[in-house]
Amino acid sequence: MAARVLRAGGAASAGSFLRRAGPCSLQPRLWKLAFSNNRPREDSWLKSLFVRKVDPRKDAHSNLLAKKETSSLYKLQFHNVKPECLEAYNKICQEVLPKIHEDKHYPCTLVGTWNTWYGEQDQAVHLWRYEGGYPVLTEVMNKLKENQEFAEFRKARSNMLLSRKNQLLLEFSFWNEPVPRSGPNIYELRSYQLRPGTMIEWGNYWARAIRFRQDSNEAVGGFFSQIGQLYMVHHLWAYKDLQTREDIRNAAWHKHGWEELVYYTVPLIQEMESRIMIPQKTSPLQ
Repeated sequence: MAARVLRAGGAASAGSFLRRAGPCSLQPRLWKLAFSNNRPREDSWLKSLFVRKVDPRKDAHSNLLAKKETSSLYKLQFHNVKPECLEAYNKICQEVLPKIHEDKHYPCTLVGTWNTWYGEQDQAVHLWRYEGGYPVLTEVMNKLKENQEFAEFRKARSNMLLSRKNQLLLEFSFWNEPVPRSGPNIYELRSYQLRPGTMIEWGNYWARAIRFRQDSNEAVGGFFSQIGQLYMVHHLWAYKDLQTREDIRNAAWHKHGWEELVYYTVPLIQEMESRIMIPQKTSPLQ
């Protein structure tokens, strides 16, 4: 009977059974049987469901995870466009945004600009880089206030939008620098809302995991939020098409060690979202 109880309910059932057991001499043998059937992997998984103790740190996680050789700040914009205005919205963006990108007067770079294909519909996504961090961001914003063409662009754009939001991001030190690439490609933006306090742990795991996803040059960039929705991570990937995406992602599971890294990062996530995006004609990432 003891063996049947242990198989059915595991260690918890064994504890209740032993409290009802008769001779004390049975307890050591039964406890040994109960806990020898639990694999270490299961024990680790159960522990990962609870909040881990976070050691006190003497530095911000942004200083521990971000690139040291650069001080680039990124701005990620999400614009939800009125369906009937999407074509007009894309047109004015293609006319104005490249001018800011190319003008040396504005020390910022348009990394990429897309429309969401699968995910939230009628959505535009823009990624900007400010080399020099917050002072450069402030400089660009102040200069754009004096740009009459940009003021007219913003006014026209506001009539086309349902909503918009943005985030300021830093890039992970172990990810690729996002640089222009030729196309055609589709892009996937995978966004993860992490549990507060787990950013360092996420970074430690992905510093190893990224090695499994470099073979096909699909890794474009990895970022984490500083202002806006916090404890957000964004991974940007490029693929030839949806089938290539499927093939590359499936191939990762045949590499020893990938499954373990996924296994331990999943409990760190509260929510996740995947967008498949098509680059606009003027995007440096094609």
